[in-house]
Amino acid sequence: MSELGRHLKEARLQKGMSLDDVQEVTKIRKKYLEAIEAGDYKVLPGSFYVRAFIKTYAEAVGVNPDELMEEHGNVPAAPVDTTMETVIQKRSRKPETERNAKWLPTLLMWTFPVLILVVIYLYASSTLNDSEPEQADSGSMTTATQDPAKVKPSATAAGGGGAVPTPTADAAATANPEASATVAPTASPEPSPSPSSSPGSVTVTQDRKSGKTTIYKVSAPAGTEVKVEIASTGVSWLEVYQGENSKGEKLSFGNTKAGDNLSFTLGSQGMYIKSGYSPATTITVNGQAVTDGKTSSRLLLELDSSGDGAANGATDGSTSAE
Repeated sequence: MSELGRHLKEARLQKGMSLDDVQEVTKIRKKYLEAIEAGDYKVLPGSFYVRAFIKTYAEAVGVNPDELMEEHGNVPAAPVDTTMETVIQKRSRKPETERNAKWLPTLLMWTFPVLILVVIYLYASSTLNDSEPEQADSGSMTTATQDPAKVKPSATAAGGGGAVPTPTADAAATANPEASATVAPTASPEPSPSPSSSPGSVTVTQDRKSGKTTIYKVSAPAGTEVKVEIASTGVSWLEVYQGENSKGEKLSFGNTKAGDNLSFTLGSQGMYIKSGYSPATTITVNGQAVTDGKTSSRLLLELDSSGDGAANGATDGSTSAE
């Protein structure tokens, strides 16, 4: 037993306290109190706890701890406890790691929806570009002017004051007099794309493009009525407006079905036509087919300056099922 331990034990006995009583007061385990009295400091968890336990023990039995330490200088000094520093460092890093672990699921949760939206956007963009291919050479676009030698003049074109081709001398000489009234006369040479100077001639030419809209110039002499007809062979979403775009007066709006026929009069304000499925709709201007070759078409018909005298305003379309 060490001198320090004997001093503390004598003070404890003088106060009539047992080790159990000191343990109750100091909350120090009994085996540590016994080790202090015996001077066996190796039992204690560390040198830091040796001085702390001795001080607490001394105060419990009424001994001044500072005087006790000065009197008995063989108490091991409390070195820097690297174990405690390591624990403190680990505890200081733990919250940061836990915060990162908490943010990781949230980050992953938002990353996947963003990636899905990006993939959907790229797929939609590529699909839209493929569904509306632009032709490289606008000059290769087939003009809407038809060859009178191959197409029989429609009743609409004849009623609109269109020029009727004059039969040649050979056709007049060989034709049956009785059948000559019903047989279409031989056509004159194909007219040039430029507007004809003969009365009643209507010419449709592709003029330019504006975004997804193909613009056509319709040349017609003054006083000529220009008829726009749309024949449907199947289901297609169709919109027709009087004016340069969909902000004009609505003339037709909705789905078509096979056999539907719409008829309008082209005015000086122009006419905007949008067909969701072009193969199911045939658009003609005074019997001349107009198409931009796309699956989904947006067409704008504009009267040329020579057609200023044409009828102004567009009449509502009439639908008939054949």
